[in-house]
Amino acid sequence: MPQDFRCNCPFTSALDVLGDKWILVIVKQMLIEGKETFKDFTESEEAIATNILASKLKLLEEVGIIIKTKRPENKKTNLYLLTDKGLALAPILVELASWSDGNLRDIHPTIVNGEAMELLRNDKTAFANALMNKYKEKLAATKASMNNQ
Repeated sequence: MPQDFRCNCPFTSALDVLGDKWILVIVKQMLIEGKETFKDFTESEEAIATNILASKLKLLEEVGIIIKTKRPENKKTNLYLLTDKGLALAPILVELASWSDGNLRDIHPTIVNGEAMELLRNDKTAFANALMNKYKEKLAATKASMNNQ
C-alpha cells in the first residue's frame, strides 16, 4: 500500500510517516533497547497494543525503515531490523531526547537522568554516532549468524 502524503513539503511528508506517536518509539526501542521481535515490543514499558504494533511494524516495513526476516535459530519468529533509512533517524531521536531533557524536565522531573544523558548533553553527534555504530555491529553479528545457519 503506497504511503499517502498531504503535500510536497519535506517536513510535512516526514511527519506523514513519522508523526504517529508510536513510530519513533518503535525505532527508539530497536536502536537503543535492542528490541527485535514482536514479543520484545509487547513486553516494553510503553505497552503498545498488539493490533497497533502490528500495523506500525507493517508501515515501517512498507516505507523501508525496517526489514522483517526470520530468526536464524527459530524460523517461526519474525525478526525486525532497522535499515540504513531507519538508522538515519538516530540523530532525530537524539535531538528529541535533548529537547525533552531541556524543556520537559520541569513538568516531568522523573525523565531519565544518568550517564547516557550526560553523554548526550556533552556531544549529541558523538552520541548518535555511537548508537548507530553499536546497532551496525549488532546487525553485522545477526547477519553473520543468519549466514551460518
